[in-house]
Amino acid sequence: MFGTEKTVVRRWPADPDHRRIIDAPRDDLVVERATDAGEFEQEQGPFRAYRRSVVTEGDELVETTQYRLTIPWFAWLFALPVRWTLQRRGTVHRSAPPWWAPPDRIDERQALVLGLLAAASMSSAFTNTLFTQTAQFAADDFGVSDTGFGNAMSVVRLGIVIALPLAAIADRVGRQRVMRFAAWAAPLICALGAVAPTFPTLVATQSVGRPLGLALDFLIAVVVAEEMPRNSRAYAVSVMAMAAGLGAGIAVMALPLADLGPSAWRLVYLVTLIWLVVAVDITRRLPETTRFERPHVIAPPLDKSRFAILAIVAICANFFVAPASGFQNRYLDEVRGFSASEIALFTLITATPAGLGLVVGGKLADIRGRRRLIAITIPVATVLVLGSFVVAGLPMWLAAFGGGFVGGIAYPALAVYRAELFPTGNRGRAAGMLTAAALLGGIGGLQLVGRLLDRGAGYGTVIGLVALGQLVVVVVVLRWFPETAHRTLEDLNPEDATPAPTDAPRLSP
Repeated sequence: MFGTEKTVVRRWPADPDHRRIIDAPRDDLVVERATDAGEFEQEQGPFRAYRRSVVTEGDELVETTQYRLTIPWFAWLFALPVRWTLQRRGTVHRSAPPWWAPPDRIDERQALVLGLLAAASMSSAFTNTLFTQTAQFAADDFGVSDTGFGNAMSVVRLGIVIALPLAAIADRVGRQRVMRFAAWAAPLICALGAVAPTFPTLVATQSVGRPLGLALDFLIAVVVAEEMPRNSRAYAVSVMAMAAGLGAGIAVMALPLADLGPSAWRLVYLVTLIWLVVAVDITRRLPETTRFERPHVIAPPLDKSRFAILAIVAICANFFVAPASGFQNRYLDEVRGFSASEIALFTLITATPAGLGLVVGGKLADIRGRRRLIAITIPVATVLVLGSFVVAGLPMWLAAFGGGFVGGIAYPALAVYRAELFPTGNRGRAAGMLTAAALLGGIGGLQLVGRLLDRGAGYGTVIGLVALGQLVVVVVVLRWFPETAHRTLEDLNPEDATPAPTDAPRLSP
C-alpha cells in the first residue's frame, strides 16, 4: 500500500559553498519549487507528499527532506534507492532521474498506476502459470499420456477466444471496467481446479480462467503504453514483467504442496484466491487512462501491415517459447528425475534472478532503441535455453539461467510494440488479437513437441526444431519493424493526434 512518511536529515558546514549547493532547487527524482527562504516542495515528481527545508543551527546547515512514496504494493522495493538518492544530493552531479528510475521523471498518478498494474501483473502471471506448473502432476494423477498432455496445454491456450471480446469491449467502455472484471474472475475461476473430478474438467476450468488472466495481462500492457511517458514505456513493461515473474514465482513456490500426495496438486489451485486482495485494490483505486478519456476515434480500421508483422513475430516466438516452458517440468521429471520440490527450486534459482535482465532490457530499449537489442539477444537466449534441454548438472542450471537472463533483456523491447503501433480506438483489440496469435504459435509448438516426444524423439532434438522460429523473429524485426523509442504514441499513430472527420464516431470524456 502507500509508503509511510520518511525523513532524511543531512548536516553541512555553514559556509557559502555548501549553502549554494543545498539552496539550489533539486532536479532529479523530483523537480522542486521554492515556497519560502529555505523551503521547497514538489513541482513534479512521484511523491504523494514532499517537503525539503534548510535551517541554520550554530555552525551547521541542517537539511531535512520529508517524503511519502505513492507506489502501491511496491513502495518497499524503492525505499532504499530513494533514500540513497536523497542522501547523496549535492555530492554527485545529477540533472536527471537516477539509473534505477525510469528515463523520464514520472508524476504521482503515473507512480500510482505503475504500482497497481504491477500488482495486477502478479495476479495475471499466477493464473497464467498455474496450469503449466501443475499439469504434469495432475496428468500423472489421472494417467494422461504425452499426447494428451500436449492436447491439454493446447486446449487451455485456445481459451483465448474468451478474452478477445473483452479486448473489443475495453476499446468501447474503457480499460478500467474490463480490468476490474478480469481481476476478480480469473482467480475465482482458476481456483475451481481444486475440485475438478476429472482431467478434462480441470482443463475446462483453466480454459476459462487462464484466458481471463491473459485479458488482464494484455490490458495492463495497453494501460502502460497509454499512461507512461514516451521514453519510459519499455521500462514500464520491464517492471510489469518483473512483477509477473514474482507472481509466477509464487505459483512455483506453492508447487511443493504437490509432493504431499498424488492429488495434493489441488492445494496449489486454492492459493489462487490470495489474488482477490489485488482485485479489491484495483477496483478501489485504478483510474481510467488519460488517453482513453480524451476524445478519439472509436474502432478505426486496423493497420493490417503492422498487425501482420507483429502477428508473425508473436507466432514464431511462441512456437519456441511455449513448448520450451510448457515441457520443462516434464523434462526435469522424466529425464532428470526431479521431484516437485526440486523442480520448484530449479525454477526459482534459474528464473527469478534472470528477471534482472528485464531491468537491463527495459532501460536499454528506451535509451538505445528496440530493434538492434532484439536482434542481438534473441539468438543468444535461444541457444542457451536449448542448451538447458541438452546438458545435465551445473551446465544445465547455468544455461537455463543465462537463457532467462538474456531473454529478459529482449522481452521489454518486443512486448512494447504490441501497444505502441496501434491507436487508442483499437489498441485493446489489437493487443488481444496479437495475444491470440502468440497462443496459436504456442499451440503449434506444443502439438509438434508432444507428438515427436511420443514417437521417441529426444527433448534436445524437438526443442531445437521449434527454435528455428526464433530466426524468423530476428529477420522480421530487422526488416520490417519501425524504431519506436523516443516517439510519442501520437507520432506513431497520427489518427490520435489529428481531429477526426465530422462523421467519424468519437468518444468524449
